[in-house]
Amino acid sequence: MAKEAEHRLELMMGATPHIKCEESVAKIMYTVALALVPALVCAIYYFGLRALSLTVITVVSAMFTEAVIQKLRGLEITIWDGSALVTGLLLAFNVPPTLPYWMAAMGAIVAIFLGKQVFGGLGQNPFNPALVGRLFLSAAFPVAMTTWTRPFDGISQATPLALMKMQGVGTSYLDLIVGNVGGCLGETSTIALLVGAALLIYKRYIDWRIPAGYLGTVFILTWILGQDPIFHLLAGGLIIGAFFMATDLVTTPITKKGRWIYGIGAGVLLVLIRLYGAYPGGVSFSILLMNAISPLLNHYTRPRIFGEVKHHV
Repeated sequence: MAKEAEHRLELMMGATPHIKCEESVAKIMYTVALALVPALVCAIYYFGLRALSLTVITVVSAMFTEAVIQKLRGLEITIWDGSALVTGLLLAFNVPPTLPYWMAAMGAIVAIFLGKQVFGGLGQNPFNPALVGRLFLSAAFPVAMTTWTRPFDGISQATPLALMKMQGVGTSYLDLIVGNVGGCLGETSTIALLVGAALLIYKRYIDWRIPAGYLGTVFILTWILGQDPIFHLLAGGLIIGAFFMATDLVTTPITKKGRWIYGIGAGVLLVLIRLYGAYPGGVSFSILLMNAISPLLNHYTRPRIFGEVKHHV
């Protein structure tokens, strides 16, 4: 009887998920933050220590806001899971280096409050919080959010996309690749961003289908429409958008087919906004609009259960 008791199975009751793994929210988020470090280093190199201080402001403001809201709601404070850290980093990467600190702090507050906590917190937000903060800043402070400076000397300079749209003047591929252009902190270096993206793909924290569909659609459509497809891939924060924001685990579809549709749809929207709209960028709008239809994509691309009979109405 003693031996039988030793080998008796223990039945445990609990909520899903029941399949355990070594991954955790904190591990994933801190890996994403690590993947953004090379681009942050490049931003500091081009725009000086102000790029670092601006990033610190957005990160601290995001984490502080999350802690305050969770305290007021009587919830466990989870600011060390890394999600608010990543939101602060991505917001900093979406603003000009000259943005006043108080505006950056407001953007982080809105990103956490309206983009995340108002929906219930991590895992329940339908939109990417950092992009919600960015669009708030663009609507509230349009001048500050469209004041760009040239790397190193701080002289005012339009972004490559603005120069192309308004004056038809292109920018060399080399400058776009290394990041020697005016723009947001996240437009500093394509190489640095791709190094970080490679880490996330290797760890399988992001699905390659979304950036492939996004970037591939932009390349094909701009080529068909007589534009320079390589320029459009390298300019305007498309790289950071495709690999670090469009792939957000919470706001993207969970099915493979849905992710292809999501990426392709974002690419179509981006090209329409850039070529036919008044706004020269379009990355934020294209991702947020596709965030809005992610639930529909999950519903209509759900795979059929094995043995399930499809009923025709």
